[in-house]
Amino acid sequence: MKLKLILLIILSLSLKINAQDNTGIIPHKQQFRGVWIATVRNLDWPSKPGLSVRRLKKEYLNQIDKLKDLGMNAVIVQIRPTADTFYPSEYEPWSEFLTGKQGLAPPSFFDPLQFMINETHKRSMEFHAWFNPYRAVRNNLDPKLSPEHVFFQHPDWFVSHGKDVYFDPGIPPARKFVEKVIADVVSRYDIDAVHFDDYYYPYRLEGIEFPDTLSFSLYHREFPPERKDDWRRDNVNTLVKELYDTINHLKPWVHFGISPFGVWRNRSDDPDGSDTQTLQTNYDDLYGDALAWLKNGWLDYILPQCYQYLGRDIMDYRVVTKWWNDHNFGVNFYIGQGPYRLGNSDSGLPWTEGNEIDRQLYFNDSIPNLLGSGYFRSLTFMNNPLGVNEILKNKFYAYHALPPASHLDADKNCNINIRIVENTVKKRSINLKWEADLPEQVRYYAIYKSTDNENPENIVAVTADNKIELKFKSADVVPSNLSITVIDRFRKESKPIKLLN
Repeated sequence: MKLKLILLIILSLSLKINAQDNTGIIPHKQQFRGVWIATVRNLDWPSKPGLSVRRLKKEYLNQIDKLKDLGMNAVIVQIRPTADTFYPSEYEPWSEFLTGKQGLAPPSFFDPLQFMINETHKRSMEFHAWFNPYRAVRNNLDPKLSPEHVFFQHPDWFVSHGKDVYFDPGIPPARKFVEKVIADVVSRYDIDAVHFDDYYYPYRLEGIEFPDTLSFSLYHREFPPERKDDWRRDNVNTLVKELYDTINHLKPWVHFGISPFGVWRNRSDDPDGSDTQTLQTNYDDLYGDALAWLKNGWLDYILPQCYQYLGRDIMDYRVVTKWWNDHNFGVNFYIGQGPYRLGNSDSGLPWTEGNEIDRQLYFNDSIPNLLGSGYFRSLTFMNNPLGVNEILKNKFYAYHALPPASHLDADKNCNINIRIVENTVKKRSINLKWEADLPEQVRYYAIYKSTDNENPENIVAVTADNKIELKFKSADVVPSNLSITVIDRFRKESKPIKLLN
């Protein structure tokens, strides 16, 4: 026993030493580094309803500039929190979290979604449009719905559950309406992805059954009463499949990703489940069968939420991450992490001792299929709890990373050609300008120190513009060695060409 204790102490010390320096950190060429920006209840942005356009813009830019500086390459912005919108829509009213009154438009014909997409792309970051498909009213005890809300047009589509009102997922016209709303955004806006979080059917309320008896009697299809849970899962599966097909038809480069609750099923209920003991699961309580979505290829990425710490008994971060690694079926797999818990002792002591996100990111590099992280949520990084910003910027995200292509496009090359039209070399800088033969298909350009574009340490800059001034801060940047690649809308990269001949 003493020998075992000594070995454990040595292992613990070695882990702490390793976590204090950069040893073992693996730079990644393709890595998803996303952050959720929640608008519901004004959690992240805007800070409160009814802000001026100038203040709205300033707050958003402050956040994405901070995230860009930390090395992030994507934001996941909630643009439809409660069947209301952060963009002009013929189907649904403006959000109360934007203007303070649902249905009231922002001043000066301002389109927040268009503004956010433009500014996000300017910073060479992806914009994932986050929709809540079925939540309609957050608190039906004090509803402040616009007369334009679809609730008044089709009250038969909705049910109350606890304090909230939801579209009933079992009613086909309601599902089609949700799909139409999302397809409208895909058609009109240059988004990079459609994103769902963990709300399909709502989390179970103790002693309260979801009130879909009528919709089941009308639309049960082949499902008998004893298989009502399977019917509910099939309703969600149908939405996911139809939406994936619709997005693929409209713009195949737009990804579709879902961020389910981290536990599909507990092993105590299913031998294929994870070694967890959560009271609710994605499959049994939210009726989201993520394995069906993955097996059938209905997603471009899966981003399970695991806002837990390493070693938590009922839901260990390591157990959950490893389980999804073994069950992603080739679909891009990212993991959802919870830096918002840092410094909060109520979430468990590991969130206050050292930095749990630091420990998790070291662990992530041991997971072979894991292609990145999503962080909940943006305002956390404005507050920088326990120095998480420095950990990201100076250690794990010290080098640029490109967002991964879909698993369907990962092995394909970008065939866009470019030609250099200006290359003015100065003593400590160089001005470059180039033209692409298919500019409408370009998303970004990457500048490398050499023609070796496989090593992320060689990436000097990533830009959405077709010109750049590079200042040589490092002696190893030699103008004659610089090269450039094109990253297209599918996230595919071209072969490098030299900037100077």
